[in-house]
Amino acid sequence: MAFSTIFKLFAVISLLNVCIASRATPNSLVEDVQTQLLKYHKGALLQGRISVNLIWYGKFTPSQRAIVADFITSLSPSSPSQSQPSVAAWWKTTEKYYHLASARKPSLSLYLNKQILDDSYSIGKSLTQNQLVDLASKGEKMNAINVVLTASDVAVDGFCQNRCGTHGSKSVAVKGKNQKFAYIWVGNSATQCAGYCAWPFHQPIYGPQTSPLIAPNNDVGVDGMVINLASLLAGTATNPFGNGFYQGTADAPLEAATACPGVYAKGAYPGYAGDLLVEKTSGASYNAHGANGRKYVLPAIYDPSTSKCSTLV
Repeated sequence: MAFSTIFKLFAVISLLNVCIASRATPNSLVEDVQTQLLKYHKGALLQGRISVNLIWYGKFTPSQRAIVADFITSLSPSSPSQSQPSVAAWWKTTEKYYHLASARKPSLSLYLNKQILDDSYSIGKSLTQNQLVDLASKGEKMNAINVVLTASDVAVDGFCQNRCGTHGSKSVAVKGKNQKFAYIWVGNSATQCAGYCAWPFHQPIYGPQTSPLIAPNNDVGVDGMVINLASLLAGTATNPFGNGFYQGTADAPLEAATACPGVYAKGAYPGYAGDLLVEKTSGASYNAHGANGRKYVLPAIYDPSTSKCSTLV
């Protein structure tokens, strides 16, 4: 089963619709699980040490691959020293869903594992959903999230029309036992629909025509991929197998990050990403520090302890 993330740039449904709810104290989280915006459907969540494997399909430069790899590395609180606000602090909000799901204190730790390069376009430049899953199967089969990243000249069913990426899971037999791994796909929209999938770093396709922001890593397509990947990782952690935390239908769920569309900082409204931080020298916008001196723009995550969209700045 796969779930698409649609970053409809200005469908920022009034935040009031998302955020008006009673404040829950930490001690009341488990009792209030059914009153949350995102209902828990009693399914398993990813737990323990989970590898993130990157499958690069098509041509990416080493610097582009490093932007994404450093982001994955930054998710761990034990990653190289990060200034605040940090990627690791952003990711910590997902832990609150785990406390909701269990009276115990389950943990999830992500780490960057394999990177697989397919720059020869082994199955062509026009891919179906099934082909994406086949590519994801090249990664690890147990305790893994396999991330397929397609280059800017690769067309994917539904890409730029109704989705910028997808996450789901696949069952496989490993040593005679049925196992599941989670997968994510994100496309580079730089030449196909940057105004749709890489906003706020590109002029929007529709809606208020505000000026685009300068991308923190100077790559509109890949910085846009990081935003979409971050949203999908939050969805994967909290709804990996289609029966975790979500609202709506199982095949088109509203999840932890997609519940807060178009919100990246306080003060956000349709057409405006929010009051992001600005790098003095380059003028680039960001809201999170990462490993190796990186800066990123990351989406808001719906915080079940406050019933509000949580941003780093």
